[in-house]
Amino acid sequence: MKKLSLSALLTLALAGQSIAQTTPIEVVKTNGCGCCLAWMKHLEENGFEPTGEDMFAGLFVRFKLDNGVPQRMVSCHTGLVEGYVIEGHVPADDIRRLLSERPDAIGLAVPDMPLGSPGMDQSRWREAYDVFLINNDGSTEVFSSYSGD
Repeated sequence: MKKLSLSALLTLALAGQSIAQTTPIEVVKTNGCGCCLAWMKHLEENGFEPTGEDMFAGLFVRFKLDNGVPQRMVSCHTGLVEGYVIEGHVPADDIRRLLSERPDAIGLAVPDMPLGSPGMDQSRWREAYDVFLINNDGSTEVFSSYSGD
């Protein structure tokens, strides 16, 4: 049996750690949505393993409502991860916090499409925005806030 160098062992260990830390997330979106794809790339870069599913507009609205997203919280894509709904351009760190804290809630939402949020960061400008926790009764509360320029 050949001996592996220390650097080879370290590389294997880090690769295994990276694989072990990825979290699958299903992303439902409309076909051709560039900011949805950019958000999925943000998730990939932050330890998630997104898979995308395109859905037509009428079915997509029904999907959001059926999964507990209040109309006032709607954005352009919806994620499903470990029993939670992620609506819109929610930063990966907030999703990690949600999965760590495990509140009894529907999930998180960033309504609309604020400039500077993950997937909407192609502009020099950054709008202030909040990430909302969607409670089981449909009410919302601020989960985290991001400042603008």
